[in-house]
Amino acid sequence: MPETVREPLFLTPVFQERIWGGTKLNTLFGYDIPNDKTGECWAVSGHPNGQSIVHNGPYAGTKLGDLWTDHPELFGDSESDVFPLLTKILDASDDLSVQVHPDDAYAREFENGELGKTECWYIVDAEPGASIVYGHNAQSHEELRSMIEAGQWDTLLTKIEVKPGDFFYVPSGTIHALGAGIVVLETQQSSDTTYRVYDYDRKDANGQGRELHLEKAIEVTTVPQSYTGGAYETDHVDGATITKFVSNSFFTVEKWEVDGTAKFEGRERYMIVSILDGEGTLKGGDGEYALKKGDHFILRAGFGAYTIEGTLTTISSWE
Repeated sequence: MPETVREPLFLTPVFQERIWGGTKLNTLFGYDIPNDKTGECWAVSGHPNGQSIVHNGPYAGTKLGDLWTDHPELFGDSESDVFPLLTKILDASDDLSVQVHPDDAYAREFENGELGKTECWYIVDAEPGASIVYGHNAQSHEELRSMIEAGQWDTLLTKIEVKPGDFFYVPSGTIHALGAGIVVLETQQSSDTTYRVYDYDRKDANGQGRELHLEKAIEVTTVPQSYTGGAYETDHVDGATITKFVSNSFFTVEKWEVDGTAKFEGRERYMIVSILDGEGTLKGGDGEYALKKGDHFILRAGFGAYTIEGTLTTISSWE
């Protein structure tokens, strides 16, 4: 493709069935989900367990992971051999298992070179009284092991009631779980490694419990651990309110609330954008592009300055 052609890369999601999934990915976003146990929309993914596919422009039909490998000029400089981020929308119709994720060093050694998994959640929807598990009350790994082995879940686990618009940063080593009745947009490292700690003694369709990973989970869990909420930096610019939730070596995540016409400077590297609500128009690059709730796209490196017109809410992220 000539370097002068600059289009956003709109992506077709991949859907994953989960024991705790439901139908809200259809009712909230209009996605054509495969069944009524659809738990995850892998919206922007280069992970081999579920790759997004470009559906517009010269690269239509190309998997994101292949594009990352074959056309690095679209993304800018990166030290990662794989597309490093993964954007999901999760529908927790039932409680997710209590789990923890390893960091990069542990996953590299014990999970065949997989990335670790630091993630964050933006609460899109939550039923009244819905809550998450975040952190634990053990003061040592010995106490953590003892409480897990004794099944002292009510004493061990800490819960936080949530509402739409809340944000939670979940670094590797954090014991966590989404509770029933919650829909989140999750930004994470591109990893599918999860260590289950507790699954409420549920059985699958064959009457079997899902595998637990207690030894690895205890080894990677941060101790002690508790939730510390933060105040977020908010900027008001013409036509938009921008809230910066997190910015670190893994990712930067912002919420953009556009009402009118907002102008944005281009970036030298790529950026992921997910439309959570509303509709509008992106003007920039080599054209105009309609935006609607449920769209996910990547602005390629060197896309240049652009405007977004309309009334819409986005989550935008980048390395």
